[in-house]
Order: sequence, then C-alpha cells, then structure tokens
Amino acid sequence: MLRNGRKEIIYERISSSIKDHYMPSRKMNTPFMDVDSYIKTFPKESQKRLQELRQLIKASTPEASEGISYNMPAYKLEGKPLLYFAGYAGHIGLYATPSAHEAFESSLAGYKKGKGSVQFPHNEPLPLDLIARMIAFRKDTIMRQQKK
Repeated sequence: MLRNGRKEIIYERISSSIKDHYMPSRKMNTPFMDVDSYIKTFPKESQKRLQELRQLIKASTPEASEGISYNMPAYKLEGKPLLYFAGYAGHIGLYATPSAHEAFESSLAGYKKGKGSVQFPHNEPLPLDLIARMIAFRKDTIMRQQKK
C-alpha cells in the first residue's frame, strides 16, 4: 500500500490478539532514535525479555557502544559490530554475525537459525549463558582483529 508516496507494511493477516500481544505498536519503517524508544513499542512481557537481553549485553561488554542500526538495537566494540537484536511476533532475533553462529552451531541446534541469526521463541526462557558465551566470543574476535 502506498501512502504519501511511501510504501507501508500492514499486518492485516495477523490476528489482533497475537498482534496486540507480541507486535510492536509501530510501523516497521518508523526510525528509532535509541534502544529505549525501540523497546517501549513492545508489549510488557516482550519488553521484559528485550531488557533482559540488553542488560546481559551491557554487563558483558560495558565498553560497547549502544545504538540503532538497521532500525534495531545494535552494539559496537572498537567500531566493529558486536551484535544486534530485534523483537518479533513469536521470538527475539539475535544477530551475532555468521562467525559466532558457526562457532556455536551445536549449542544453537535446537533453535531456528539463518547464516548469521538465531531465533529465541517467546515461549522458552532466554538461554542467557549461551548468549553470554556468544558475546564473549564476538568480543574476543574483535579484540584479536584490532591487534593485527
């Protein structure tokens, strides 16, 4: 659908109960200024999970810069991507680059994943220990690359 010359994404096929429970109350093309404004667009339960992930990242790598990239929370270390995350209807997506996903392939075996992404379903606890190890892996990789 075009409105004001811009393409808009419409979620008509998602039932209102699912949309109200999981989907952020925003259009996907709305740019976010910071991570707080991103997280606030989600229902309370999703906000708790996103904040839990955010706090883990900040505690694991306090020197990482936090921002928005690709319209989702993004963390950089030494100017290099550490990881990204995003909320979706049925899961939280974690994007820790293909190298991290390859390194933790066996640990991620029970999750739906792509080349550089993994989905943590809302109906399961976040695997915080696994995510912390992935963050440490990315941090070590970036620091080693900086020493070259």
